Amino acid sequence: MRPLQGCRRPGIVLGIVTLCLAAGWALQTQGGVSLLVPQPNINATMAQNILLSVEYSCKGIVSIEWKHVSSWGTNKIVEWKPGSYTNISKSYKDRVNTYENGSIQLLNVGVRDAGYYVVTITEELGTNIYGTIVLSVYEIIYEDLHFVAVFFAFLTAVSAVLVCCMWFCNKSVHLFQNKRDKLKGNFLGVDIMMQ
Repeated sequence: MRPLQGCRRPGIVLGIVTLCLAAGWALQTQGGVSLLVPQPNINATMAQNILLSVEYSCKGIVSIEWKHVSSWGTNKIVEWKPGSYTNISKSYKDRVNTYENGSIQLLNVGVRDAGYYVVTITEELGTNIYGTIVLSVYEIIYEDLHFVAVFFAFLTAVSAVLVCCMWFCNKSVHLFQNKRDKLKGNFLGVDIMMQ
């Protein structure tokens, strides 16, 4: 192996390699928290249960905190240390499940649940890492579909009634015309006999 250009002494090369390895080790141990957000955008419909999935890795003990940021403000959802305590805020008390990997499940989401969900993983040495998930919640417009179906059924019933009325009127007119024609025929027969 040839020494680096400008470095004639093998001790300098060894020193540079040792410095690089030490820096890599230091970066790995200090910032030993990593976070993966597999699905950063989630679309959901109202009343659906959704999983805000994350995966962290850390050599030490961590605390996990989730916050919801929307146009209505910022709300703390939950904070916990896996295997230790869990502190869920009152507004989410019966609507949140926590998981050891840092994920949470929101139950029965509504339109107000739309927004940004920020997870903070804090290592015991103070190192923080953040992840964000954007949740969009849509209403199912059953009311509009229901209105259209009811209106269509109403129009069908009205048209059926109108068709029956027209049939009845047509039959009545024919019966009336037949009776009138018979009466005219009788009068014509009486007139002919009288003459």
